[in-house]
Amino acid sequence: MRKPTLVALLTTAMLTALTITPQAHAASVTEVPAFGSNPGNLKMFRYVPDGLPAGRPLVVVLHGCTQDVGYGTSSGWVSLAERLRFAVVLPQQQSANNFSKCFNWFQAADTTRGQGEVASIASMVTRMKTDFGTSTTYATGLSAGGGMTSALLATYPDVFAGGGVVAGLPFGCATTMIDAYGCMNPGKDLTARQWGDKVRAASAHRGPWPTMTVWHGTADYTVAVANQREIVDQWTDVHGADATADVTDTVAGYPHAVYRNSVGSPVVETHTVTGMGHGQPVDPGTGPQQCGAATAYVLDVNACAAWYLAQRWNL
Repeated sequence: MRKPTLVALLTTAMLTALTITPQAHAASVTEVPAFGSNPGNLKMFRYVPDGLPAGRPLVVVLHGCTQDVGYGTSSGWVSLAERLRFAVVLPQQQSANNFSKCFNWFQAADTTRGQGEVASIASMVTRMKTDFGTSTTYATGLSAGGGMTSALLATYPDVFAGGGVVAGLPFGCATTMIDAYGCMNPGKDLTARQWGDKVRAASAHRGPWPTMTVWHGTADYTVAVANQREIVDQWTDVHGADATADVTDTVAGYPHAVYRNSVGSPVVETHTVTGMGHGQPVDPGTGPQQCGAATAYVLDVNACAAWYLAQRWNL
């Protein structure tokens, strides 16, 4: 029998390669250059798992100062989106808006409904619903991103079902950059009613209100842990609950508390990470409760806040 020549073998291999169905490329974080009204001059990035059906949840993930869209990966949110099948929006600040790339959580122009950065992020949510039919929407963020999470829940409580503030601040704590430093440390001490009134004045919405979860380190000297208490006061008051925890236990070895409303539903939750400084809690690894990768302001404390938030929100 006549043996095939090398040319014939190569030709056959090439034709075979052309007829094999190519494997689908894994989803990636991509920018959306135009997403609607953008008065805050932010950039929009998103991660949507391949083949995501309509009706799946959406999480808005907000980075801290000096960070960028990569926070979505280091915090664990991107890998969780792929694993649990939900979509992620990753707003990114620009240095033209804030030299340190902090979201401007302390400026009225960026934290008033229909204006500035909160309005830009609301546009991103609308774009995701249009493109992918996303449903229940949550917001979370670190530090300045946590402050902006508080602002989003206050100004768009009809859009967000819940929020996760990590080392962040209550809504309405500051109106200028100088005032912001005093809010960060030592914090601003107001009554629960005063804090709640700031949220109630932020929109015409009168309920139901988003739930709130707060993660904070006890050794955080950038944003004092006192802010966790003020966020609890603010959101328990909004929900008509008292600021005495109904459940106190530990999660991942750290103190955990749950505050319930008058009908017994959990509306505010805190995770206090003993000895942790300023940053996002992660637990790198491949275990079912592990996620994230330690880097600047993303701290390996054997507890991935993103995973626990995903469980809290039934993602």
